[in-house]
Amino acid sequence: MDGDVDARIEQVLAEYDARAAAEQSLHAAGWDADERRDQLLLRIGPETGRLVSILVRGAGARSIVELGTSFGYSTVWLAAAARATGGRVVSIDLARHKQDYARTMLERAGLAEHVDWRTGDALEILKTLDGPLDFVLVDLWKDLYIPCFDLIAPKLSAGAILVADNMLRPEFARPDADRYRAHVRSYPGMESVTLNVGSGICVSRYAPTGRPSRPRASSRR
Repeated sequence: MDGDVDARIEQVLAEYDARAAAEQSLHAAGWDADERRDQLLLRIGPETGRLVSILVRGAGARSIVELGTSFGYSTVWLAAAARATGGRVVSIDLARHKQDYARTMLERAGLAEHVDWRTGDALEILKTLDGPLDFVLVDLWKDLYIPCFDLIAPKLSAGAILVADNMLRPEFARPDADRYRAHVRSYPGMESVTLNVGSGICVSRYAPTGRPSRPRASSRR
């Protein structure tokens, strides 16, 4: 485990793992995932969670945005990293019941003080956020990726990192994922790479010409 992941966080992550395994078993037994999509954990997975945490801490990111709280799995990883950088996570989701669950889990993990919860339409909420933003995790409905990016991009700090999930899997999301990646690559100053981690992620870094990167924050130990 990462150095910033203590016993309480490990316990919460283990409970998420158990829930994911139970859902996978139900799906294998014929459980209709499409009918119960709003009940599913749909987590980014431990490899992606760990990588996201490493990127946040490595960049010294302090202003962090999560598009798609879901039930809070990725929020745990982001909040643990924010605790290390002295940062804060703004986590956005349309479903209040999911954020209520996530809030409980973050409280149990000892990380709730590092998260601001915003419930509602992501596009409307993004319009109200002040920049500069240092790190953004994009993991909501795939047809919203490009509209969200267009609202986020002008608010990014130099050196900011964006991570978009589900770039390779599930297969039905590939058309939206391909459009997103092409759109991001067309934005001036944006560098991107697609990694076969978890469900596939696109990692992008904003490096505009002539704008110095924000100095890294010192991690708290």
